[in-house]
Amino acid sequence: MSDYCGTETADPAPEAVGPPFAECVLCREPTEYPESHKGITLCPVCQWQEAQRTACSG
Repeated sequence: MSDYCGTETADPAPEAVGPPFAECVLCREPTEYPESHKGITLCPVCQWQEAQRTACSG
């Protein structure tokens, strides 16, 4: 079955074992990623909201 939207899934970032956690770039809450994680870090809530905004409306 083909992906209708043509979206690709990125490799998941490594989860942090303990503090310090990176902060979310939108709400500044702690994320599940270590501070050394490169790129945009989002907390689970903001990540879910961003996925809702970018999802296909089919």
